[in-house]
Amino acid sequence: MRNTPHFILDSDEEIRRLVRRNPWATLVSHTAAGLVASHYPVLLDERDEDEIVLLSHVGRPDEVALELGDRELLVIIQGPHGYISPSWYTSGAFVPTWNHATAHLWGTPELLSEDENLRTLGLLVDTFEQHVPDPRSIDIDPDLARRIAMGTVGFRLRVTRSDARTKYSQNKPSEVIDSVIAHLRSDGAYQNVALADEMSRHFAAARAHEASQETSRDS
Repeated sequence: MRNTPHFILDSDEEIRRLVRRNPWATLVSHTAAGLVASHYPVLLDERDEDEIVLLSHVGRPDEVALELGDRELLVIIQGPHGYISPSWYTSGAFVPTWNHATAHLWGTPELLSEDENLRTLGLLVDTFEQHVPDPRSIDIDPDLARRIAMGTVGFRLRVTRSDARTKYSQNKPSEVIDSVIAHLRSDGAYQNVALADEMSRHFAAARAHEASQETSRDS
């Protein structure tokens, strides 16, 4: 990704948050046959607090196509993103751009045992079912769950390197940033409340940090 210092995201906790909120991932493997990509939900292994560890599974025969366990895998997490029109800027000869939150995570997957794969399947179901009024669980029919699990291959990926960006117009003046956020919230072709919320959160934290630094210098 573009190596602009303003946009680099180097906080493991913020990367974890990005994964939690955007679990639909792109998996890319550089196999003997060339680049192969697929798409699956991923979860954080919350038992590991020291490193970023992902859990997921793929349908057979994707584990063969991706050569899981044999080589490094790239997991791409895409957060909120959207078009930014120069007409939203308060002044100046600016050009259009695209704001986004993205993480590239690398690691070599460890294939899970049948029991671990079944547990991961249950964890995936429970994670997403918890938000519906009448949540379902694989525990309702353990035999069916095991048969379904046999058609999947679970894996654990310990992230060994990462490259993450939050491009939120950090290189623009405060009044431009506020205008961009306001336009993202307004009705129109490029309304994007999710992106506006993430930008607001980012700049609220940044401004609070700046205020704290100024208070420390004055005391």
